[in-house]
Amino acid sequence: MSTPSWLTQGKLVLASNNKGKIAEFEHLFQQLNLPIEIIPQGKLDIEDAIEDGLSFVENAIIKARHASKLSGKPAIADDSGLCVPILSGAPGIYSARYAGEHGNDTANNEKLLADLIPFRKNGESIEGMFVCVLALVTHAEDPLPQIFQGIWKGEILAAARGENGFGYDPLFWLPELNLSSAELSKTDKNKISHRGQAMQLFKASLS
Repeated sequence: MSTPSWLTQGKLVLASNNKGKIAEFEHLFQQLNLPIEIIPQGKLDIEDAIEDGLSFVENAIIKARHASKLSGKPAIADDSGLCVPILSGAPGIYSARYAGEHGNDTANNEKLLADLIPFRKNGESIEGMFVCVLALVTHAEDPLPQIFQGIWKGEILAAARGENGFGYDPLFWLPELNLSSAELSKTDKNKISHRGQAMQLFKASLS
């Protein structure tokens, strides 16, 4: 398979202004040894897109097109969040602004814990899953965005544990490891996380 034309430029705009997400992506690109320079859209003075889609896929594409249009470069966007089946998939695409204020991790975690109180019975576990959808567009009007999806299943704790990560990591329990996502090192998390899974698929698409 020939090298994608955009890859010869070796540069991708990352459609995010989320510091935690940017740091995780930069670490992932290094870890996966990808020959691509990531340019966070903030360095190009690109503000966040208006995410008015109803799914992770729609919002990832909206963000990628927005960054590509304003930069004139290929762009990759991640739309990710936590889905809790017993809450009909909430917080879902609204994960970053679940409690009203965008990016207030403490408030979002507190709201999730409060919303789950009626469902906690006899110590039964509550399932949850982190979802990541990556959308890659070679230009703003790309008719065939490439989509890479990762799903990371776990349980939702009744109280926060761990100091690493961001977002809902302190509430995301991995029974097979006996650790929360926020107790994993950055490297270990990236090997198994929803974002790590989606990035592995992205890497595979390049070869």
